[in-house]
Amino acid sequence: MQRLTVLAVFAAAIAGAQQKMPTPPTLEFAFEVIAQVAPPDKIPLKDGERRIVPVTGGTFEGSGIKGKVLPGGADYQLIHADGFTEVEAHYVLETDQGERVYVTNIGMRHAPPDVIAELNAGKLVDPSKVYFRTSPTFETSAPRLQWMTRALFVCSGERYPDGVKIRFYRVL
Repeated sequence: MQRLTVLAVFAAAIAGAQQKMPTPPTLEFAFEVIAQVAPPDKIPLKDGERRIVPVTGGTFEGSGIKGKVLPGGADYQLIHADGFTEVEAHYVLETDQGERVYVTNIGMRHAPPDVIAELNAGKLVDPSKVYFRTSPTFETSAPRLQWMTRALFVCSGERYPDGVKIRFYRVL
């Protein structure tokens, strides 16, 4: 009998916990980066190509922050033979108040073969035809920017011949 009571209490606790579950995550726009890039350094590989795309500058704005993208970063791309691209970008944002944020942004980009061929040739393509998503992390000592280091973010990107536009969304 005591065993049934323990099971009943356990079942009631689970039912109560399920009622208190948080709502599913939602996204909140945080900011947008518009970065300028230089032509890539290309390294042929057996089954694809490694590209190192220098970040030469840019701007960002949103959620009470605004500033510039400092030159000196890069996007390290691994382009597979089928055009699927793994991206890993490292760069620094500097707010108008002089606060600096180190960004690591890892993700992927893919599209139909003809679209990828045009994109990799440096041509302008319709961004809606390209799946370009990333997940960034941030490092900063700035007290007012700690919200960036204490949440998950996802991004939607658009590649242009001389730059990239990335919209950052905080997962709530």
